[in-house]
Amino acid sequence: MNYIFLRNLNKYTIPSKDGIQVDPVSIYYVYLLTSKRNGTLYVGVTNDLICRVYEHKNDFVKGFTSKYGVHRLVYFEQCENYESAVQREKQIKEWKRKWKLELIEKVNPEWKDLYEEFVSPI
Repeated sequence: MNYIFLRNLNKYTIPSKDGIQVDPVSIYYVYLLTSKRNGTLYVGVTNDLICRVYEHKNDFVKGFTSKYGVHRLVYFEQCENYESAVQREKQIKEWKRKWKLELIEKVNPEWKDLYEEFVSPI
C-alpha cells in the first residue's frame, strides 16, 4: 500500500555550540513509543515526528527500539524549540514508569497507534 506522508520541510538551520544543527523555525516533539499496551516504553525528541516514527517502525534505527520492538506511537507533545524539547524529554525519562503510563492514559486511553492518524492511504 502506498502512503502520503506529511513532512516537515524546513530548510533553515543554525549551528549550535555543540556542533548540532538546530532549525530555528521548526516545531519539536517529545514522543513516547511502546511495544504494546503497558509494554516497553521509549521516550524521544524530533523535529519531524512522522519521519522519525516511520524510521522506528521499520527498524531503520538500530538500537533500543528495534531490539525491543518498540514501534507504536502512543503519546507526543509539541515544544517551542529544541532546548525545551530536550529538557522535557529528560524530565519524562526521569519519571517513574507509573507517571509515564498515566500520561499516556490521560490522552490516549485506548493506546491507539497515533502514527496512523498522520498518514493517509492513497
